[in-house]
Amino acid sequence: MSDLPQTMFAVLQKCEGYSGKAEGPAIADASEYLEAAEIPIPTPGPGQVLLKLRVASVNPSDLHFIKGEYGQPRIKGNPAGFEGCGDIVATGAGAEKLMGQRVSFAVALGCSGAWADYAITDAMNCIPLRPDVSDDDGAAQIVNPLTAMAMVDIAQQDGDAFVVSAATSQLGKLMVSLGKDLGLKPIALVRREDAVGPLKEMGAAEVLVTTDPDVVKKFAAVSADLKPRVFLDAVSDQMSEQLFAAMPNRARWISYGKLSNELPKLTQMGQLIFQSKKIEGFWLTSWMRSTPPADQMRVIGEVQARFADGRWKTDVSAHLPLRDVVSGLAEALKKTDGKVMITP
Repeated sequence: MSDLPQTMFAVLQKCEGYSGKAEGPAIADASEYLEAAEIPIPTPGPGQVLLKLRVASVNPSDLHFIKGEYGQPRIKGNPAGFEGCGDIVATGAGAEKLMGQRVSFAVALGCSGAWADYAITDAMNCIPLRPDVSDDDGAAQIVNPLTAMAMVDIAQQDGDAFVVSAATSQLGKLMVSLGKDLGLKPIALVRREDAVGPLKEMGAAEVLVTTDPDVVKKFAAVSADLKPRVFLDAVSDQMSEQLFAAMPNRARWISYGKLSNELPKLTQMGQLIFQSKKIEGFWLTSWMRSTPPADQMRVIGEVQARFADGRWKTDVSAHLPLRDVVSGLAEALKKTDGKVMITP
């Protein structure tokens, strides 16, 4: 590492551990949780790599994390950011074969995060990128696409129709288009009427607007017709519970996010007993731990192929310079239907 600078610019977590709150991912002022600093460049240990950042993505999980609401504790003074695209510029023992490669990467627990000039992660959390995959797509190649592939795979095991909330999100759109390609019937839930047309063009069999006073009644009719048995839910609020109650026997409510800060109440407990309904969670980290490497590589290959040939694309709402994250993140996040990307 002798040819690398001694220090780097990084966006650090200001707080430690969990907040004990459940406010959701909305951020009014990033300086409440983050601070900018010049810190020493970390050294990769055995099985680790040092990456020079090209692009880092901002996911809801990042926002939950810096607010202390995620399933992993914050480490004060550690750079934030779970995911990005970068070039491997140094390696620890056992990771030498990755040297010099451009990769997608996810940051392992306790490692130096992606919102910095340089980041460290385990070599096993890096995916070498095809040359026809852009840096933006590479920076959003793991968290959303692998989650989409894994959850749609779960859905198709229970029939040809499934429900997707927050369908205008990057992940929602990936799941809708993947469902269409697999011959499935995605039922998309959105908050705005103007999102209905684009999602139908993308492949949604039905699109329902959750702000419609009659949405539960309309969803019940769609549910009776298409019989979806899997609800892939990123919102997890009282509306979610009402829609789940309108789904058929053996339905599964799979929560993978908490975009709403509303805490839902269960109003139909008998359905869990007499209709064999289930409420469960999905976390990509657990999927990666439990899925055989050969199956992971098959999924990763399909993800890259979809980005390379244009079936999937990352909708970017803003490119935010790393040095402007603390002051500009909250404003950048106000732009909807796209992902904020952080660049050095």
